[in-house]
Amino acid sequence: MASVTIKDIPVEILERLRQRAAADHRSLNKEVIHLLGAALSHTFTPDNAAYKKEVADRQAEAWDRLAGRWDSDQRVEDEIADIFSARSEGRDIAL
Repeated sequence: MASVTIKDIPVEILERLRQRAAADHRSLNKEVIHLLGAALSHTFTPDNAAYKKEVADRQAEAWDRLAGRWDSDQRVEDEIADIFSARSEGRDIAL
């Protein structure tokens, strides 16, 4: 069997996992496997029409939340220049 290491689990989540594992008479590892299996059994596949609709709906909701929040008197070209000037150079990579 394969193994996975999960880093930086918030203490609250880890405690809830421990409580669920104890209540279900499972080890912490078995509880995580059980919960992952349950969560993934209802997953949409990317070619599924329902999945595509859910993604589109979430994107539209995000756009609705952002609508009207851009408050600037700057010209578009100046906004773009500001964004590019604030970017970091990134890291060196070998191609």
